[in-house]
Amino acid sequence: MIKKILDVLIDHPIITSILVADFFILLLHKPPVLFSVIMLGALMAICMYLGQKAAIFK
Repeated sequence: MIKKILDVLIDHPIITSILVADFFILLLHKPPVLFSVIMLGALMAICMYLGQKAAIFK
């Protein structure tokens, strides 16, 4: 299961780097509310995209 997740993350390096950067910006900084809501929406969209590409339970 972990191997499938890592394979998807390695296959999409640009999306993975955006995911990591977005996550740490939201975790470590205090951006304005509207900007953080937009970033949270982008984070959820990226997670759903990568989860769909992984298809772990098929």
